[in-house]
Amino acid sequence: MAASRPTVTIYDAKGAAVSSAPLPAVFTAPIRRDVVHFVHTNIAKNARQAYSVNQEAGMQHSAESWGTGRAVSRIPRIGGGGTHRSGQGAFGNMCRKGRMFAPTKVWRRWHRKVNVNQRRFAVASALAASAVPALVMARGHRIDGLAEVPLVVKGLGSETHGKTSAAVKALAALGADADVTRAKESKTLRAGKGKMRNRRYVVRRGPLLVHAESGPAKEASVVRAFRNLPGVDIVHVDRLNLLQLAPGGHLGRFVIWTDDAFAKLEPLFGAGAGVAAALKTGFHLPRAPVAVADLARLINSSEVQAVIRPAVKDRRFPAQKKNPLRNHAAMVRLNPYAAHVRKTEVAAQAARAAAKAKGAKKVTKGTRTSPKLRKASTAKFVALRDNEFKRPTA
Repeated sequence: MAASRPTVTIYDAKGAAVSSAPLPAVFTAPIRRDVVHFVHTNIAKNARQAYSVNQEAGMQHSAESWGTGRAVSRIPRIGGGGTHRSGQGAFGNMCRKGRMFAPTKVWRRWHRKVNVNQRRFAVASALAASAVPALVMARGHRIDGLAEVPLVVKGLGSETHGKTSAAVKALAALGADADVTRAKESKTLRAGKGKMRNRRYVVRRGPLLVHAESGPAKEASVVRAFRNLPGVDIVHVDRLNLLQLAPGGHLGRFVIWTDDAFAKLEPLFGAGAGVAAALKTGFHLPRAPVAVADLARLINSSEVQAVIRPAVKDRRFPAQKKNPLRNHAAMVRLNPYAAHVRKTEVAAQAARAAAKAKGAKKVTKGTRTSPKLRKASTAKFVALRDNEFKRPTA
């Protein structure tokens, strides 16, 4: 089963290919961005520290309400006299030196429980996304110089000997130094009060080194070699963490695998196809609902086209119903006499147009009323108007 999967080239610390290995089935798991975001949001809350205001803040006054009948509000007021403070409101959240509304309490529900299977699903999805170069580059990592993704290196822990200089040379030989440089150059001063709270600088995330060194001495050697590189994280393959595989809930972390850690992914997550994981009780890799997400390719495949009915050609659709009041042919089908009426109307309209044209030709040019005649007509109109609206004499 493993031989049918794609193979991954294994390189040494000098960047030379030494062997190959089949791609673990966990890298073929469905990439569920929604599951990763949900799990990351909830488990990230488990590192929060409780905070609250002082339980007695804003309530340490000798204040008492004056009651009704004094044309002032019933808020408790500071007693005494002789100062501006006397008579001022107290206790309320709208008052000076009053308590806040709904003071924060330390018994708030800070932590969240996430199902084990959901956490495993999210880790498997994040691992699958780390093997997609497009997602890794979209997250901002510089992987142009890499020979292959995922990057598997043999003997990376033993050849560095706990030296950061050896780790830098190995990353440069593998083509992964560009991402480390990007993280190093991104170190900036944090904005806000975090500068005073032991988090003065912010650095972008670089590569994640996953190893499988057994024993405190060997593991400490790998950690010493890479821990001083800005943005580089180190994690054991048995303790893969979604907060490191998908920082901020964003898929596509650049992961560097050692050969022994890469070989341990199969027993950790299973071989797929219903085979349970050997090191996780009752865990099966999630399967995608569809194997081919390209629906056009799926529909046009020979397997699907062989079992569906052939396309219907020259299909005759029933004639569309026409409005006889707007469509003359439909009216003729309903009333054959409508054709004779239309013919008669057209002939009458033509006759009217001809008669109108003939009458217009009889009007000769230049037959305008003379100025003398217009003046007489105007005078006659004025006389008639004055007689019509003449006021009666008393």
